Amino acid sequence: MPAHSPKFLFGKSIRTLREERGYSQEELAERAGLHRNYVGGIERGERNVGLENIVKLAKALSVKSRDLFESLP
Repeated sequence: MPAHSPKFLFGKSIRTLREERGYSQEELAERAGLHRNYVGGIERGERNVGLENIVKLAKALSVKSRDLFESLP
C-alpha cells in the first residue's frame, strides 16, 4: 500500500491513537465492537472503512470522528 494512500494514512492515524492509549488491537476492537482482524486491516491500510465504523473507532479512542482524518491531505 503506497504511503500516501488515504487508507494507509487513516490506518496510521488509528494505530498512533491506539498506541498512545496503550490499547492492543484486540482491546480497541472490543471497545469499538469490531473484529480484531478488521482493526488490523485498517491499520495496514487494507480496508476502506465505512462511516459507521469510523464513528465506532472514534468513540472507542475518545476522539471526534474528524480527528481521525487529520493526517489526510
